[in-house]
Amino acid sequence: MKGIYIHTFDPTYNLAVEETLFNSLEQSGDAYFLLWQNEPSVIVGRHQNTAEEVNEEYIRTHNIPVIRRETGGGAVYHDLGNLNFSFLSYLEKGEDTAFIRFINPIAKALQSIGIKAEISGRNDMTIDGKKFSGNAQKKNRQALLQHGTLLVNLDLSHLTDILTGNPDKYTSKGIQSHKSRVLNLMECVPHKKPLEFMEELKKTLMQHCATECITLPDHIHEEAIKLANQKYRTWKWNFGKSPHYSIKFRKRFTWGALDFYADIKNSCIATCCFHGDFFANSDIEELQSLFIGTPFKLETILENLKTNNANHFFIGIKENDLADFFTENLLLQ
Repeated sequence: MKGIYIHTFDPTYNLAVEETLFNSLEQSGDAYFLLWQNEPSVIVGRHQNTAEEVNEEYIRTHNIPVIRRETGGGAVYHDLGNLNFSFLSYLEKGEDTAFIRFINPIAKALQSIGIKAEISGRNDMTIDGKKFSGNAQKKNRQALLQHGTLLVNLDLSHLTDILTGNPDKYTSKGIQSHKSRVLNLMECVPHKKPLEFMEELKKTLMQHCATECITLPDHIHEEAIKLANQKYRTWKWNFGKSPHYSIKFRKRFTWGALDFYADIKNSCIATCCFHGDFFANSDIEELQSLFIGTPFKLETILENLKTNNANHFFIGIKENDLADFFTENLLLQ
């Protein structure tokens, strides 16, 4: 198995490298072990509703990107205190694809440096019942990708703020993440310095999981840049792939109560309606029709309101009432 260190901290590029190598497996027949780190970012599972998994206001305020990966599972927060690993293999028919096959060498590597890692359930690793690693898989015929995380010195203070979402606002058919009791590996080696321990960990894992270490081939690098631009850096992939869900906003103004209901499909407004005890100057269905088919994100909504002079539909409305109404409730990037 060929080992590769990915030396950038860009989550969009790193995920693109992983996918590009995965797509090459059938033709090359190679097997790879990757080690990589991401700058602060939220990585959501393939089948999740992005809007439901993150605290939208927090990630916008702190400029934290949200990226959708190709594998399933739950949303996770990454920073440079998190170490990611990937196994990519082209397997023979009937060959074992259980999670434990690729978790075992990671656990043994950790045990070799005194970390009492235990395999828990189907795809996690724990120490004294506290989770420090989770794994996810993707299969395409005989090609298999399994990747996982190792919490080494992650800034855990962000977890509650970032991965909360707003379950009262969204009723979704997606898969919600759940919080687990977690542990940083640095807690097991308090006498070591974080950066030195991270480098020791990388070296140990590479020695246990790869037979040789190579540099990333140029053609893979070039293809990964293209893929990152075309997919992982786009709103369509990171938010637009979210499953169908419904939202409801409500606020009382001096001119009446306003409710906004919408069904969201592929992160665009499929249907919507305004309800309330307000008085209208025009047929409110005309206003509703202006939203159908538009992306469900703040800047698009605000531009729509401005372009179509939406205020004229409501009697007694103040200039910024509708803009404030959506801004308070809708902070998608």
